[in-house]
Amino acid sequence: MKINKYIRLKSPFAAMLFLALFFGGTSIVTAATASTTINSTISSVISVSSTGTVTLNVLPTGSGSQTIGSDTVTVNTNDVAGYTLTLASSTANTYLASGSNQIPASSGSQATPVVQAVNTWGYCVSGVGGFGATCPSVGVSNQSISGTNKFAGVPATGSPNTIATTSTTAVNATTTVWYAVAANTSQAGSTTPYTGTITYTATAN
Repeated sequence: MKINKYIRLKSPFAAMLFLALFFGGTSIVTAATASTTINSTISSVISVSSTGTVTLNVLPTGSGSQTIGSDTVTVNTNDVAGYTLTLASSTANTYLASGSNQIPASSGSQATPVVQAVNTWGYCVSGVGGFGATCPSVGVSNQSISGTNKFAGVPATGSPNTIATTSTTAVNATTTVWYAVAANTSQAGSTTPYTGTITYTATAN
């Protein structure tokens, strides 16, 4: 009896199965995935700038003459809690000095500002502390001392006064600070300006 040496495959499926078995089995491919988390912390930043110099020249009179000008303080911060802006003298001294001559700070405080006395200097920020609406709206030169506007003495360094505060981010947020010098003819004249330096500090909340 003869044995047929050839296997006749009658269907394509059978042929594929035969080839798979003949060549060592089948190959199975599956998908694979991975994930990555992106973290980015955005740091809070803050900046502050001002006009830089406020010139308050005075031509004194017997009864007193007053010159008023303003400084614009600008704050930028991305801190979502906002910022606090303070003002103080850059030193422990609160007077303006020209050589050995001085113009003392106003006797008023931010909580209780006063009409400016002769031979003093001071500041005012509308709506802050006790200033309310007593600040000037425009600058003046060599005018009679106003009985309406009220001023406070700038505090010494280390004891700043808060002049603005916010609770959100700020883009070019401005605060106007008014300064005034009043003098009568008893105040010593000066060939160099009476000078004092103010420090504005903006702190993220």
